[in-house]
Amino acid sequence: MNAIKTFFLMFSLTLILLFIGGAIGGRNGAMFALIFSILMNMFSYWNSDKIVLKMYKAKEVDKGTEIYSIVRELAERADLPMPKVYMIEESQPNAFATGRNPKHAAVAVTRGITEILNRNELKGVIAHELGHVHNKDILIGTIAASFAGAITMLASMAKWAAIFGGGDDEDKNPFALIAIAIFAPMAAMLVQMAISRTREYKADRYGGKLAGNPLYLANALQKLESWNRPSSMEAKPATAHMFIVNPLKGDNFKKLFSTHPATKERIAKLEDQARQM
Repeated sequence: MNAIKTFFLMFSLTLILLFIGGAIGGRNGAMFALIFSILMNMFSYWNSDKIVLKMYKAKEVDKGTEIYSIVRELAERADLPMPKVYMIEESQPNAFATGRNPKHAAVAVTRGITEILNRNELKGVIAHELGHVHNKDILIGTIAASFAGAITMLASMAKWAAIFGGGDDEDKNPFALIAIAIFAPMAAMLVQMAISRTREYKADRYGGKLAGNPLYLANALQKLESWNRPSSMEAKPATAHMFIVNPLKGDNFKKLFSTHPATKERIAKLEDQARQM
């Protein structure tokens, strides 16, 4: 069911992209939009991991550290290639996985998460992140983000086309172009975040099984949700979907554009999984 939802959501992003391209330049505009999105996806596929790790000043950890040993233990159990392990010197407890495929994956954790979680809870978090690697969520999330970015750029072009359209554009309704410029990026963002929420549930279930006890992850999520100390980490909205919990704590983001399911719902599903196991 999650795979079907993801397919239709990705298809929706494609339709939005082609619709904007067609509104701006007809058939040629739709083709340009498609080619543009493919080029953006190729760039993101090869470079997104380097960009995000550098953005958060992540540093690769030594093999003798506890977090490295946890990642190695779980990667071996999952029969996955050993990912690179990074530490972010930040008090906010969080973690994410990145990389273009399982052979080039990386898991990053903040210093804060290693300080508030015990070993079993860290296992739950790392197992969740390896679930993203196993399910190829990193690639799916990157493509969705690229589509949303391309749609936003094309929507901006539609706005300027409406304002400065010349004589050759008399068949185009400037009000329709302005409406596209306003609502298309919002629609793309909503679809992108719906994809993110769908993949989080799947990674939770995988992580609960891989860790050996879904309650490890449930307990970790409870601690992460209740953590409310001030943080200096300036998380970027474009990368919020990558973290195990939303690093953007503002109420507006929670209510309008949530990249993650409600933590209570995630915990409830993990508790149900534990009872089944």
